[in-house]
Amino acid sequence: MQAFDLPDFYLPHPARINPHLERARAHSMAWARNMGMLDSAAPGGGLVWDEPALAGMDYALMCAYTHPDCDGPTLDLITDWYVWVFFFDDYFLEWFKYSRDFTGAQSFLDRLETFMTEDGSPPGDPTNPAEAGLADLWLRTIPSMSDDWRRRFVTSTHNLMVESMWELDNIDRDRIANPIEYIQMRRRVGGAPWSANLVEVAVGVELPEGIAESRPLRVLSDTFSDAVHLRNDLFSYQREVQEEGENSNAVLVFERFFGYSTQESAEVVNDLLTSRLVQFEDTALGEIPELLTRHAVPPHAQIGVAHYVKGLQDWQAGGHEWHARSNRYMNEAVSARSTGVPGGPTGLGTSAARPVLPGVRRRVRKHAPPVFQRVGPLEVPDLHMPFPIRTNRYIDDARSYAVGWARSMGFFDSVPGVEVGGVWDERQFIGLDLAHCAAMIHADGTFPQLCLTSDWLAWGTYGDDYFPVVFGVTRDLAAARACNERFSEFMPLDLGATPEPTGPMERGLADLWRRTAGPMSASARAFFRKAVEDMTSSWLWELDNQAAHRVPDPIDYLEMRRRTFGSDMTRSLAKLAHFSEVPEDLFQTRTMRELETSAQDYACFTNDLFSYQKEVEFEGEVHNLVLVVENFLDLDRHQASRVVADLMRARMEQFEHLLANDLPKLFEDFDLDEHTRRVLTRDADDMKEWMSGILEWHRKCVRYTETEQRRLRSPQNVRDSVPPAYAWSPTGLGTSAARVATMLREVRPA
Repeated sequence: MQAFDLPDFYLPHPARINPHLERARAHSMAWARNMGMLDSAAPGGGLVWDEPALAGMDYALMCAYTHPDCDGPTLDLITDWYVWVFFFDDYFLEWFKYSRDFTGAQSFLDRLETFMTEDGSPPGDPTNPAEAGLADLWLRTIPSMSDDWRRRFVTSTHNLMVESMWELDNIDRDRIANPIEYIQMRRRVGGAPWSANLVEVAVGVELPEGIAESRPLRVLSDTFSDAVHLRNDLFSYQREVQEEGENSNAVLVFERFFGYSTQESAEVVNDLLTSRLVQFEDTALGEIPELLTRHAVPPHAQIGVAHYVKGLQDWQAGGHEWHARSNRYMNEAVSARSTGVPGGPTGLGTSAARPVLPGVRRRVRKHAPPVFQRVGPLEVPDLHMPFPIRTNRYIDDARSYAVGWARSMGFFDSVPGVEVGGVWDERQFIGLDLAHCAAMIHADGTFPQLCLTSDWLAWGTYGDDYFPVVFGVTRDLAAARACNERFSEFMPLDLGATPEPTGPMERGLADLWRRTAGPMSASARAFFRKAVEDMTSSWLWELDNQAAHRVPDPIDYLEMRRRTFGSDMTRSLAKLAHFSEVPEDLFQTRTMRELETSAQDYACFTNDLFSYQKEVEFEGEVHNLVLVVENFLDLDRHQASRVVADLMRARMEQFEHLLANDLPKLFEDFDLDEHTRRVLTRDADDMKEWMSGILEWHRKCVRYTETEQRRLRSPQNVRDSVPPAYAWSPTGLGTSAARVATMLREVRPA
């Protein structure tokens, strides 16, 4: 019996089939035999594959569905790549996952990767069918592709091979990933980004190098990948979870995290699949044309991008048809479930008759929430925080200094679009107390370092308020983009001249860049500038959603939230101190990457819980995880806030798991010296203080209270006149005000 009834899938495009199917079937069977895949022994006896098994899985049919327009030789090549990747997956399962052979698995993967050489020549004789297949395919593929494509494809292939160790480790520990960890790791290990690269081969075009890494094209690849993987998880649950003992499956992950039944979990996974497909369509029809126009992409290259988009679309439609027919998966009665109409048409070519109601429902819901809902204060659930708080000893001096710096940058002045009163007033800034936050996340910093951190927090927070007020009210996205594009001019990598600042944002950035980038190495400077640019460009994403009154897709929100919060930028201020002491590739390992993103998510979700009323009721915002969860899971705000708190706990527990298990293993695997171990341990300690400090700041800060929000909107609030006695009294907060001028000279050298 099937583990659950397959849900009604969103199938907006009909599947088509390549006329060269039979040729590809015959070719792929002969190729697999020549590579030794059909007589490769399994450790427990028998074969990994035999001819009937390969014929039943019918990867030629999958490729004929997913690449309906390519010629015969190209279809042969694409089919061979898929035969190889599925053989690799099953070979790895038989030889290493079942036996938990970590050492053998790592050696196998390390050697396999060496067969993707620059000139295509193998590094030596293959010793198993996986190596033989990869060597042959690499030599047949790379002559027609550019260096840029090879680089991207090597990265995708590396990820799907190397991250198999993550799956093996979870099986060994009987550990089920949390939903966020699962989605981002599944994208790497699942292979769909790799499939997106092969779409370029199949359609005979390459993405223009200058825009291949842009957000719209990255979102196309990511939404495509997530949809492919979520669909596969629905079809493969019975085989993977019930028969093979796998635990990397979205249905299982959602069962464990939410406490759902298998059927309920499958329905939510399908809702997420639908949401990703809807975002794919929104991006393809909205953001891609704008991207091509803005970058003046030539007509022939624009046509190539259109073919690529269509290729991804064909893959989704064809992939579903193949899953419904392959004996590899659970697919009984799938045609009836997919149509949504009992007795409806089934068979090849009938998918066009299937309704698209799941997509319509998702579109309606994401635009449905009313603006400026009266929600009242949200009770923040108990939050798991195992790490203590430390505070920098210079906090009082930094508080006094911060007000002077903000004033000198013009943060309290009127600006175009906010002619009366400005974006902030001085009383509001004092209540923000960003120096307190800086003092906890940079507890050991010198006074100048603390002031620098505090000023970056002030600049980023001011910008986060500035963009909605100045550009969001008028929906002037073009002006917002022009403003954002100028920011890079104030961050020259060579520390050269900058334009004359035209307002507080540019003035503050020019000052901060000079103070921050000067002591940095060239690579650290480039890394930090990208972190700032990622944050500021994310404000454009928020404005676009706000203009469309569109609640973001959950996965897109989670990933963009790290940018809108300025996580990379604020974390970099501590991490870059060690940048030159540690090989950069160590920060790109799964352990360090997952430590970073789990810490970032904890901090971002903290903000969403505390800022819910401010954003939803007083600002009409759609960018809040509580609201996103409400909208996606159809919960009330109290239920949604508990889900957010559960996600925070899951990410914190993952962080602790990585510290206890994966970080020591990283030290051993890379044979790191004691100094490097201390630096990475210190970086992890910085993340602890970053999370605990941000949580404590939210608990103490007045910014998110109903009282403060009503004060800011009251007629009595005169934003441009704050009595000096309010901020500067003889005792308590601000008693160092008399030293502001001296400290400004100390921290801001001429």
